[in-house]
Amino acid sequence: MGSTRTTEPGHGRQLLVLAICCLGVLLVSLDTTILNVALPAIRQDLNSSATGLQWTLDAYTIVLAALLTPAGSAADRLGRKRVFRLGLMLFTVGSTLCSLAPTTGWLVAFRTVQAAGGSMLTPVAMAVLAHAFPHPHERARAIGAWGAVVGLSMAAGPVLGGLLVQSAGWRSVFWVNVPIGLAALLLTTLHIPESRAPHPRRPDPVGQVLVTVVLGTLTYALIEGPGAGWTSPLVVAGLMVAAGALAGLVPYESRRDEPLIDPRLFRSVPFSGAMATAVFAFAALSGFLFANSVYLQGDLGLSPLDTGLRLLPMAAMSLLCPPLSGRIVGSRGPRVPLLIAGAGMSSSGALAALVTRSPHPSPLLLSLTYALFGLGFGFVNAPVTNTAVAGLPSAQAGVAASIAATSRQVGAALGIAVIGAAAASGARPAAWWAITGCGLAVAALAVGTARRTAAAPPPTKGSPIGPGSAPARRAAPGRGADLREAP
Repeated sequence: MGSTRTTEPGHGRQLLVLAICCLGVLLVSLDTTILNVALPAIRQDLNSSATGLQWTLDAYTIVLAALLTPAGSAADRLGRKRVFRLGLMLFTVGSTLCSLAPTTGWLVAFRTVQAAGGSMLTPVAMAVLAHAFPHPHERARAIGAWGAVVGLSMAAGPVLGGLLVQSAGWRSVFWVNVPIGLAALLLTTLHIPESRAPHPRRPDPVGQVLVTVVLGTLTYALIEGPGAGWTSPLVVAGLMVAAGALAGLVPYESRRDEPLIDPRLFRSVPFSGAMATAVFAFAALSGFLFANSVYLQGDLGLSPLDTGLRLLPMAAMSLLCPPLSGRIVGSRGPRVPLLIAGAGMSSSGALAALVTRSPHPSPLLLSLTYALFGLGFGFVNAPVTNTAVAGLPSAQAGVAASIAATSRQVGAALGIAVIGAAAASGARPAAWWAITGCGLAVAALAVGTARRTAAAPPPTKGSPIGPGSAPARRAAPGRGADLREAP
């Protein structure tokens, strides 16, 4: 049957697997925060336009979003360790190429190589963790620790990026990925156990093309619209193609026995709410980082290092809050952490809109602004990820985790396109209020869709679970499903 269920790992082995998975996500998330600090230096060295800088970020997020779901499905089918190792190799090679890019166009192209590797790291790491931590409470805590690495990258990224840019130039921010990638590759080879789904899904190339077209054309229109004009033929065509591809994607996937993204998953209100929450939260994050890079270095004239130091309150809170969020999710469910997240991000956006009106903003108020955003963002990842995987057996853990990761990247792409465009055009008050709106949306979704404990999404086509089955009982609503492989 191809199942590779192994005996449950010991606690020491579980912690080692968690550490290796955290190295993988460190690569993906560290690259974002480091690169934001380096954007002004890239613009000066490569003579990049504001649109070119947006594409440097969005080419990465679009490819990530487009490939995350097939990467998770491929890992369930071909082996999670094998796909994780391939992702580490591609990301390391892509980072090396980015450091050698002679023009903005080449940098954008090499960023897509990085993204192809990154797409195999985040969702596959979550599937590996689901296999290594089969019990719900342990898994929630592991997800909290995993989310803390995102905070760690935010803590290290701006300062490390500022140091590297100031001392060795912007290209050095890509070199830092190489030793991390090589170390993670060696540890994965030695210590990660191989696992596969007993009933993996078949490839869905048509669905993959439609998803890629939707994301690519929509993001193109949103980035190019402010400069070219919303009535520009290319912008209008991009929006029409995106709408047409989306209109074809839903019925096509609904008819497939084993779809790339099963629309029936979204019949679960908690699942749909978690995915929408991820979109709003990561739109706020990417827009916040982009807008502050422009504001701190452009308007206030700070150096890259000083910019990183100013962002430390946000980074510190993003590091400290995820473990607490994971514990609350494990004991009380996702609603409370999401309400805290929405309150923190919306308060931060509103305060930024007021503080940045002054040509000489108060350092204390700026620090409070960044700390509030870090508080809010630090509480988001654990409830979103846990809701995504809690109701599915590990046969579909890779697909569920990749849908959640795709939602994050869609949000990041939209945040850079919409909020980034407002920040780059000088309409920064609109950018701050858009971030406030994203935070309010997170809070509203927590009230309207999050339950005290995560409920299982409905069975999907091709799923080995069904109403009343033993796996379904293991995945029943309550404290989350046991994600161990069915014998």
